Amino acid sequence: MKTLIAVAILSVMVVLGGNAEAQPLVEVGWIKANKDRPDVVVLDVQTPSAFAAAHIPGAIHTDFAKAGWRVEKNGIPDMLNDVDKLEALIGSLGIDNATQVILVPQGANAGEVGVATRIYWTFKILGHDQVSILNGGQAAWAADKANPVANGAVAPRTAKAFKATFRPDILATKDQVARAVESGGVPLIDSRSEDQHMGINRNPKAKRNGTLPGALNLPNSWMTENNGGKFRDADTIRKLYAIAGAPTSGAQITFCNTGHLASVGWFVSHELLGNTQTRLYDGSMVEWTADANAAVLQKVTY
Repeated sequence: MKTLIAVAILSVMVVLGGNAEAQPLVEVGWIKANKDRPDVVVLDVQTPSAFAAAHIPGAIHTDFAKAGWRVEKNGIPDMLNDVDKLEALIGSLGIDNATQVILVPQGANAGEVGVATRIYWTFKILGHDQVSILNGGQAAWAADKANPVANGAVAPRTAKAFKATFRPDILATKDQVARAVESGGVPLIDSRSEDQHMGINRNPKAKRNGTLPGALNLPNSWMTENNGGKFRDADTIRKLYAIAGAPTSGAQITFCNTGHLASVGWFVSHELLGNTQTRLYDGSMVEWTADANAAVLQKVTY
């Protein structure tokens, strides 16, 4: 009898959109139906100016660049912050371990989507599974003129206690990447643009042009429709992986310059395609090229 009751409760939660079945992506209709639930926090990750101009009513804001999601460590910028600092940051947003978090990027391009996927990955590495991304972001919400839009600043929520359970299995360290480079047994997926992968251009924070030896190029801009705010369907993504020669299963490591754009690749592989052996290299090329002895493949010389 207890089992039947538990199944019935779970079924009701799924029908009502409860957090028992948190999915990686939710659509605008889900937001409309669930955004005012007390256990849901709509966390807008647009730039501060974009949030002030237009956001979903009831949403709160976090500044990805300045709030403390990433910090400098050992001279390397944009690294994952310490667990205790992230616990305090998340708790200050009125989020505890029972909260379902819906991340809302601006939605104009894949780079902006990467802000949401990076924060999503951060929640996941801290052991919080009740997190989703609004597919298409604020742009998708605003596309329907019937949807209300708020502007200006909002009052912060009452702080709550958030306790992390760190999951190192979705993080790739420099040492792990070095072993993958040496062995050649773990595919390395470069999420940057082709020009950076080929060594034609580079991010100013990186010390050298080029890519990790043996890396495959699967630009993050391929993962969304027309490099916009909505993810492509899984079948199309698998075809794009095949074009890049990248596997959709088995151990692999995604990287970019600072672990921002690569979080799109990680999200697609780990969450949308279900490859739970995918890791994200947090330091990426900025950390890798800070070591003058680290091997870098420059495919184009000039």
